[in-house]
Amino acid sequence: MHAYPSGDHDFECWTLSVITKHIDLCLVMQLYHHPFSMDSQKVRLVLEEKGIDYTSYHVNPLTGKNMDASFFRMNPTAKLPVFQNGAHIIFRAIDIIQYIHRLTVSLNGEDKPISNEVMEWMQKIEGWSSKIFTLSHVPDKYRLFVSKFIRRVAIARMAEAPDMASVYHGKLREAYDTEDKLKDPDIVKQSEEKLARLLDDAEMQLNETKYLAGDEFTIADTMFVPVLARITLLGLEEELINSRPKIAEYYNFIKHRPSYKVVIGKYFSGWRRHQTFLKTMFFLGIRSLFRRY
Repeated sequence: MHAYPSGDHDFECWTLSVITKHIDLCLVMQLYHHPFSMDSQKVRLVLEEKGIDYTSYHVNPLTGKNMDASFFRMNPTAKLPVFQNGAHIIFRAIDIIQYIHRLTVSLNGEDKPISNEVMEWMQKIEGWSSKIFTLSHVPDKYRLFVSKFIRRVAIARMAEAPDMASVYHGKLREAYDTEDKLKDPDIVKQSEEKLARLLDDAEMQLNETKYLAGDEFTIADTMFVPVLARITLLGLEEELINSRPKIAEYYNFIKHRPSYKVVIGKYFSGWRRHQTFLKTMFFLGIRSLFRRY
């Protein structure tokens, strides 16, 4: 447990130390993300729930900005989000969330490790990849157009940064591999079935508790809510959410949280739900027309 200082001088020093740590924390935290990136939403929800300030950098993967050499050198996976705190650079959403949790617990002088229940839910949610499920519900003409553009961006950036040619080649292979998987109905079905099991487990849990890991909102919920937002974005809310009464009730309740409104709600209401996509497709059309990759 944290030992608080007893004397006035010690207390003053301790207070200054905490304030300094907090200021340093806020100054150096940087998040590279995109509003529609599911993993980015997970991390941003945690940051909002914890009340942590950070410098925000939008990186649109549909326009190939994650392929820029500067970003690629920082994160060779080219995936979002990327979290940077001083010398610490973390890629995976679940790792970033745990790191933020440890930082805030330490800053508050608490001894509060992540519970087994929370961790089990986090790992269960992390175990489902949204990529195949998402792309299988995007019309072929849009998906193939974007995929072709991204491959051309990778080739162009490879010419600009020949020292990273092998990494760019890896991203090209990954793009072709994804297209092959989308042609395999068994792989698509497996992704859908895994999501259904996750939702069924959550429905059962929410019959017993208010939130995923008990009666308090936890970082397990910050990981689960973006899954529901992705389902909504794809127009599958009626089929996959509303058919599960407890999840539907939970989701409607979560939508009133300030963190949800900032991270997800503002991008999913009315015309804004389509604005980013339309702007992106217009951008890709112009760049493709003039072969500017």
